[in-house]
Amino acid sequence: MDEANISIREKNASLGKIEIAPEVIEVISGVATHEVEGVYAMQGSFKSGVNELLGRSAHNKGVHLEMDENGLSVDIYCYIKYGASVPKVAMEIQQKVKEQILFMSDLEVSMVNVHVVGLVTPKGMEKQEPLTEKEAGE
Repeated sequence: MDEANISIREKNASLGKIEIAPEVIEVISGVATHEVEGVYAMQGSFKSGVNELLGRSAHNKGVHLEMDENGLSVDIYCYIKYGASVPKVAMEIQQKVKEQILFMSDLEVSMVNVHVVGLVTPKGMEKQEPLTEKEAGE
């Protein structure tokens, strides 16, 4: 999503304008996704991997926003734990992300697309987070 802030419909315009940075919505979505049972991790980029090595959490990794004429859509890219029901986990992610964004920002989400980019086996859970596609190709 472009870096423009998202304006919230004002119930009392005389008080002023309310804008939310897209990163805030991304963090809300990322945290909501992590709270779902069966989610192992979010797909990150090289930049988010470096930030985590430096001790900075990237709660918005694996989240992409798009605003169009249909409203706000959220794309979630995540890894699921092996043995979890993928459709059940994905539907719970969709529900939780929509609920949290509405509760915390009063923004309606038109759709939440969940992209399961991999499964993590119990053996893989002992290791660090799965490689991103970019890191795997190196």
